[in-house]
Amino acid sequence: MEFKRVNLLAGHYGSGKTNIAVNMALEMRRRFERVAVADLDIVNPYFRTKDSAAELESAGIRMISSEYANSNVDVPAMAPENYAIVDDRSLHAVVDVGGDDRGALALGRYSPALREENDYEMYFVANFYRPLTRTPAQALEVMREIETAGGLAFTAIIDNSNLGAETTPEDIAAAFPLARELARLSGLPLAAVSVRKDLADAAAAVVAADEVEVFPIDLYYKREWAVWNT
Repeated sequence: MEFKRVNLLAGHYGSGKTNIAVNMALEMRRRFERVAVADLDIVNPYFRTKDSAAELESAGIRMISSEYANSNVDVPAMAPENYAIVDDRSLHAVVDVGGDDRGALALGRYSPALREENDYEMYFVANFYRPLTRTPAQALEVMREIETAGGLAFTAIIDNSNLGAETTPEDIAAAFPLARELARLSGLPLAAVSVRKDLADAAAAVVAADEVEVFPIDLYYKREWAVWNT
């Protein structure tokens, strides 16, 4: 994938955006000297980029998150260092925006500066196997809610439709037409299909005719599947 200076990931809970954020940051670190991951999820205390702080820091990636991350304090708060994302233009960043419209509220503090610099990509991460985003129309509704809350429009879509470790090539093929329809409805490009690394070849065959890129990833987050499936 090609990266802008700031790369934002947002989507409904269970979309897998946090997992993609970790993989994206690790890939960016191979290309750029200074890389940071900012965890803006000040609402959901369960699945955070901060959970992979050790992996990120060992790769030389700066970790920026709320001081309340991984605590039981549900207070919207942002550390002053969070503003390095927009203040330090020598820094390449991945921003893990909170799930749904309520979680996207923190993004509004960055929106004016991001629009002014105009060197960002804002990806909607779609998982058509999650509740509330099983159809393109439902996913589009979530997109619009996040845009309104965060004050920033999406620029591209990543199809991350999966069932975690149980995902098969057939699952990827079944969801891909839904991702194409979401792209049509929203008028946004389908930037990539994100899949486990062992499914990359199968995904490439599915998307070949559409010339969509495959973004192979490692799985870092599995707990949310246990929660969603209970």
